[in-house]
Amino acid sequence: MDRTERFYKINQLLEHGRPVAFTTMLEACEVSRATLQRDLEYLRTRLNAPIVYDREHNGYRLEHGNTQVGGQYELPGLWFSSQEIHALLTMQHLLANLDPGGLLAQHIEPLKLRLNTLLGATDDEVDDIRRRVLVVGTGKRALKIAHFERVGSALLRRKRLQIRYYARGNGEVSEREVSPQRLVHYRENWYLDAWCHLRNDLRNFAVDSILEVDVLERRAREVARRTVETLLNPGYGIFAGATVGVAELLFTPERARWVGSENWHPRQSSEFRPDGSFLLRVPYADDRELIMDILKYGADCEVLGPPALRCAVRKALRDAAARYG
Repeated sequence: MDRTERFYKINQLLEHGRPVAFTTMLEACEVSRATLQRDLEYLRTRLNAPIVYDREHNGYRLEHGNTQVGGQYELPGLWFSSQEIHALLTMQHLLANLDPGGLLAQHIEPLKLRLNTLLGATDDEVDDIRRRVLVVGTGKRALKIAHFERVGSALLRRKRLQIRYYARGNGEVSEREVSPQRLVHYRENWYLDAWCHLRNDLRNFAVDSILEVDVLERRAREVARRTVETLLNPGYGIFAGATVGVAELLFTPERARWVGSENWHPRQSSEFRPDGSFLLRVPYADDRELIMDILKYGADCEVLGPPALRCAVRKALRDAAARYG
């Protein structure tokens, strides 16, 4: 039998609570003394198995309540190779860096400890992964962990929230009672899609713009998932809505080599033209975020339509020229 089968066989022998002789385990596992000793050591040091030798009864047993640091003893359902463990440790590092405010840190740390143990890695090896994998976040805004936790709790418990909200678009602060529908992580930041009882409609709220939040005991209003997706999914970016237009953007051949591989929207369409330029058609409802992305490409992006979007981009360029020119 392979090592995984032996681990489960050893666990099966020990879980009854009675001391098990070394020779009994040897016969059951059909391995050499050295191999069985290595298996017992691995279970103790890598998997936190509380295996102790009972001198009085000349056998091994599990001593519950004596687990080592790093978590409770449990035989996992999946076993990983060293390459897979390295990949998981790398993902753990990515999560830790992508996690705004350390929201997942307390849950990720036990996983890291267990993976380190399985790998037999030293701290230096794990730190080397951190040095060799660089995660650069752009546009990430700070949020209060307590606020995020309350929002998440209300979302899962299906309770309403009372929030004091700062709208960056107009600088106004308002009091809202909302029924959370879903959390969205978009471009490094968290947003809450919710039914706003003040506006009597679906709204999108930046979690970092919530100044105060309390969980109410009133049951949240349920909005059909299809309705939420229909109203908040179709438009470009986070500023979605029911009324959708299609932006036609033409990129120069030089820029096309990059934009041609980008995904701006799930329902975009595109084509390369004979001269190497790239035509991208993107659905949008609110042009604010779309205009920001268009402007960052400068002269490499031409707005072919619709006319209202061309005018909005032209105005943005004139205002910028007047401000800085």
